[in-house]
Amino acid sequence: MTGWQDIETEVLRRIRDRHWPPGSAIPHEADLAREFGVARATVNRALRGLAEAGWLDRRRRAGTRVAAHPVRKAVLSIPILRAEIEAAGAAYGYRLLRREVDEEMLAVTALHLADGAPYAHEDRKVNLAVVPAIADVDLAVESANAWLVANAPFSHGNFAAGAENAGAAMAELMGVAAGAALLVVERTTWDGPRWITEVRLTYGAGHQIRTVI
Repeated sequence: MTGWQDIETEVLRRIRDRHWPPGSAIPHEADLAREFGVARATVNRALRGLAEAGWLDRRRRAGTRVAAHPVRKAVLSIPILRAEIEAAGAAYGYRLLRREVDEEMLAVTALHLADGAPYAHEDRKVNLAVVPAIADVDLAVESANAWLVANAPFSHGNFAAGAENAGAAMAELMGVAAGAALLVVERTTWDGPRWITEVRLTYGAGHQIRTVI
């Protein structure tokens, strides 16, 4: 075995086959590293992923145990708006509306279009201390959404969605009547304790969020 994905697959097999039953302690990282012939950091990455997925219970000084009652946790998936629009058979369009940079943060607003009609309004902040390279990206050509999905892996995130009535400015941008109900999605992604990006996406009336559980 050479990669953490291989180790993750084997550890999960042992859990599912009850080689390591629920509640039992699994071998220490150093022992697994010797068994698989890899660095301890590689084992740590594999076990961390299984813990995040709910299969393992990891506690400092108490070691790692198979979860007594494994719970499948929801996985935050970040859609690329261009791919989402094109998958629906529409032509993608994009307009950068604002870009501001200071020493610590990038602020971006943009409009994503489907067949020339407003699809989603993006209002985003990016932590330049975590992803400084985005400051050099031409966001008039490539959206912050697409660049971040490709270049800024995250450890976890927060997600909320709800309806909101369109104010005059948003109604004009989205091509709807003032007061029309719009879907608003707010999301923050993190790299450990550091936030990467905060985004507020406003979609037109009737938009649905689809996911696979």
